[in-house]
Amino acid sequence: MPASGEPSPAQRVAAARRRARTPQLSEFATGLPFDLDEFQTAGCAALEEGRAVLVAAPTGAGKTVVGEFAVHLALATGRKAFYTTPIKALSNQKYADLVRVHGADRIGLLTGDTSVNGDAPVVVMTTEVLRNMLYAGSSALVGLGYVVLDEVHYLADRFRGPVWEEVILQLPEAVQIVCLSATVSNAEEFGDWVATVRGPTEVVVSEHRPVPLDQHVLLGSRLFDLYAPARRGGDREPVLNPDLVARLRAGGPDTRGPGRRGRPGDRGGGGRPPRPASRLVTVDALEHADLLPAIVFIFSRAGCQAAVDQCVAAGVRLTTPEEEAEIRRTVEARCAAVPAEDLAVLGVDQLAEALGRGVGAHHAGLLPLFKETVEDLFSRGLVKVVFATETLALGINMPARCVVLDSLVKWDGSRMADITAGEYTQLTGRAGRRGIDTQGHAVVLARPGLDPEHVAGLASRRLYPLRSAFAPTYNMAVNLLAQVGRERAREVLETSFAQYQADQAVVGLARTSRANKAALAALEAEMTCHLGDFVQYAALRRELSTLEKGERAPVPDAPARARAVASLSGLRRGDVVLVPSGRRPVHAVVVDPGGPGGFDGPRPTVLTPDARVRRLTAADVGTGLTTVGRLSVPSSFSARAPQHRRELAGRLRG
Repeated sequence: MPASGEPSPAQRVAAARRRARTPQLSEFATGLPFDLDEFQTAGCAALEEGRAVLVAAPTGAGKTVVGEFAVHLALATGRKAFYTTPIKALSNQKYADLVRVHGADRIGLLTGDTSVNGDAPVVVMTTEVLRNMLYAGSSALVGLGYVVLDEVHYLADRFRGPVWEEVILQLPEAVQIVCLSATVSNAEEFGDWVATVRGPTEVVVSEHRPVPLDQHVLLGSRLFDLYAPARRGGDREPVLNPDLVARLRAGGPDTRGPGRRGRPGDRGGGGRPPRPASRLVTVDALEHADLLPAIVFIFSRAGCQAAVDQCVAAGVRLTTPEEEAEIRRTVEARCAAVPAEDLAVLGVDQLAEALGRGVGAHHAGLLPLFKETVEDLFSRGLVKVVFATETLALGINMPARCVVLDSLVKWDGSRMADITAGEYTQLTGRAGRRGIDTQGHAVVLARPGLDPEHVAGLASRRLYPLRSAFAPTYNMAVNLLAQVGRERAREVLETSFAQYQADQAVVGLARTSRANKAALAALEAEMTCHLGDFVQYAALRRELSTLEKGERAPVPDAPARARAVASLSGLRRGDVVLVPSGRRPVHAVVVDPGGPGGFDGPRPTVLTPDARVRRLTAADVGTGLTTVGRLSVPSSFSARAPQHRRELAGRLRG
């Protein structure tokens, strides 16, 4: 018998056959510094065997390996590969990663504002760039063999999501696609749609998180576990930490914990809502709990920069002298090509000072050079805390021991809204460094109204459904008609994932309708009674109720309406009238009698004593206006001129 942990003879034979079928995978795996996980092997093997691939796995599980294998296949077989990402920062990082492996001469970068070696056999780009290529019929598509769609679950984004569907639908049939997604509950449904529009598709799902994640709440300056310790890791559903629940309900008294001194941001006193910990308290609590390096997500560029400034002003220092020296050398080296006078304007001294203390910011408002410097220093463990916006959660390789959510509410483009379970999973997925940490940590800052059950709900729903945000726009329609014609444009719209989900929903609704009809039929049978037909009785009651309401309904007074219209029709410029308003009518002077107006009569414009201008209709004047005098209105009078209105209103009051 084989020793424990060794493959059996049957497993060795199966592995040998797989290597024979997928020689490129064997070569690719040999060059990696780690062994491939089962889901990575399955995805790569399917790709080499000629199928499209959908890989759904938790953040940090290593699903990008399948995308990198597509690049390897393209270079090995003399074809092109496009690696697409949702944001420029991720494109820049993936470009740098691939250059280190394959060399700068074989890798290009296109992000809208950056073009490097665009004719290379492998090009990294944002998804919008590829969509624009497809609409333009770019010659760069010739010889394309593989397209990697990183963060494909982004197609649920209501603003940019449709781009992913447009790309999947319009890529040439010969192109194999690799869809990399966070874990979603309907991966099979999405895979079925991809198979419908792209041909044979392998769906690979892994729900295993390489580094387990602990959930916490920071109340004042004290870190509480979200779940009760006794149940953690057990088979039963975890229960909320009763101490945390009690403190939140009591308003967070004694949040400092034993031996901790108070800091700005602590809040005591029973019954008062907890105030969120300040940036200084948050950093201090993380350092005390040995949870650095950490990413603190703040849904605001200004908030991220303000947090860094607060830490620097308070004298926070998280680095050793040796680390600070290395940080400053790195900043100088990366900025060496920028003229000194420009660096002064750009604030490089402030950047170096903050980074030297171990604190940095990462958001779209930073120069790409500065963002790349922060990413490099954080990845090397030199910078300990980064205050970042949510774009950092989209695949950028900056893993941390801990992730902090400053708030569970963010601006979604039109309003302030709670973050979804999917967004929570994406953000906290940065916590836990594979091969370094045995445990990752997610921390939510306590704020007034924080419900620990809500946090638990976000944390426990690791899977969430992927819903299409595809909606045809005028721009899309024009491009489709110009590029592929009416018939193909119609076909593209009819085969979208949104339509696919709608069709599936119709099937479900029809099934529900049939079930409801059967239930109603059963209820009708149960209502049969020897005393009479209940259904007929109920119908009579409804008819009687309708008739009673009809009798109570007021009948329009046609003569009164006619009098109101007539009173409006006889007005002249300068007439002073009484306009019905509340208990007492108000005086008004006619400044424009209006046109004929048809059935509803004219709509005169009048000026009231408070210098307000209003337009009257028949519905505004009850049974009609009463003319009580005349006032001379100058021919130069303009209702838009405040001075004219004030002067005429003064004469009306006099």
